[in-house]
Amino acid sequence: MDGIMGRRERKKLQSKQTILSAAVGQFMAKGVRETSIADIMNTANLGIGTFYNYFESKEALLLCLLDQLVEKTRTKAKQLMEEERVASAVLREIILDTAEQLEENRFVLPLFLSAADRSALPRKRAAEHPKLAPAFKSVFVELVKYGQARGEFRTEISAELVTEMFHSIFQAASFSSLPYPFTENVRLKIDLLLSGLEPRENT
Repeated sequence: MDGIMGRRERKKLQSKQTILSAAVGQFMAKGVRETSIADIMNTANLGIGTFYNYFESKEALLLCLLDQLVEKTRTKAKQLMEEERVASAVLREIILDTAEQLEENRFVLPLFLSAADRSALPRKRAAEHPKLAPAFKSVFVELVKYGQARGEFRTEISAELVTEMFHSIFQAASFSSLPYPFTENVRLKIDLLLSGLEPRENT
């Protein structure tokens, strides 16, 4: 029985991943708005009804893709912290890695920005949008606290406030009219801002 259940679970996981992979291909080729659920399922070679076994909507699928990027980033951040790397170098690498992922998967960028906007909403209004999880925010907060615990970042500024600032970098880069690619735009901004996190000497 366990073997049968194991095979069923593996098949379900495989079908879900097939749908996600098909969606990525369609989103990159046609854009999210122009891609229908039928397009995704035709590419996946699965019936349309199967889609709803895994996702409530196209937005739910996008949230799943964003969650996968978050977990990939969280795993890398955890590894770098366990290696006791310099906090500013870790934070810079993770933010640039996030920028690269968002540039490669532009179709999740609006959801990423929506999650950032939600984090700045009053608590009552934010609760109205529970599906827009803080996403990358929790990873950045953990990294800032890592630097504060090591005495490498200022402690009089909350990690949450610093994280909001980093989210604003992604937003500014998304709407920038300057002649820089998205990731390069983020890199230039983060290099300017990281120095502000260094502890200040008493004068």
